[in-house]
This record gives sequence, structure tokens and C-alpha cells, in this order.
Amino acid sequence: MDNPNNVKQLDHQHFDSSLHKFTYKNLTVWQVSIQFASDVMDLTEKLRLTRKNYRLFEQMEAAVTSVPMNIAEGKGRYSKKEFCHFLMIARGSLYEALTLLEIFMIRSWITKDDYNQFENQAREIAIKINALYKSLS
Repeated sequence: MDNPNNVKQLDHQHFDSSLHKFTYKNLTVWQVSIQFASDVMDLTEKLRLTRKNYRLFEQMEAAVTSVPMNIAEGKGRYSKKEFCHFLMIARGSLYEALTLLEIFMIRSWITKDDYNQFENQAREIAIKINALYKSLS
């Protein structure tokens, strides 16, 4: 096949995808934050949605999924400074999710026990984010 732009073509027969490891998956903080996101999303799927409150549920899903996504994105960057930046974004998203969970509890959309369970998970994640951040800076 002609290559008019002289772009080097990837030879898929000689490309070993097993050599590329996604190291963010080895981070305990990523593992617990992805479980936290899944747990919160499981809960929100069980709640009755009204059109009036739908935006809050969308915001919750965005906040909880942002935590592991920013950890992964930061790990994929080339500098410690960039990784630290994304860890702080992840921590901010975690705090946003906790704030929304507190609003859900105040509105009686979730129980105090549910909130406490999520708060404990979030505390563990925050401690791990902070420790990782300190180890990099």
C-alpha cells in the first residue's frame, strides 16, 4: 500500500503488546479508588432518579470515576511533577464525591451507615493519595 506522507507503518506482526505494562494498575491507591467508584455507582443505580435531581447523580458518577482516572493519567505522564498534579486533581474529585454523598445523606437519599462506609473508603484513599504525593515530591 502506498504511503504518500512517508509515515512509518507499525508492523503488527512484530509488535509484542505484552511488553507494555499499565503500571498504574499496580498502585494500591488506584485499586481502592476504582472499587470506591464502583461501589458508589452501584448505590446510585439503586436510587430512584427524578429528572429534577438527575444532574446530581451524573455529577456523583463523574466525581467518583475521576479519582482513579486521574491517578492513571498522572501515572502515564513523564514527570513526577505532572503525576503530583494529577494526584491533587484526584484528591479534589474525592472530596467532591464526599460532599455529594453528604448532600445525599442530608436529603435522606442514602443512609448514615452508607455514608459512613463511603467516608471510610474515601479516608483510606485520601491517606494513600497523600502518601504517594509525599513520596514523589
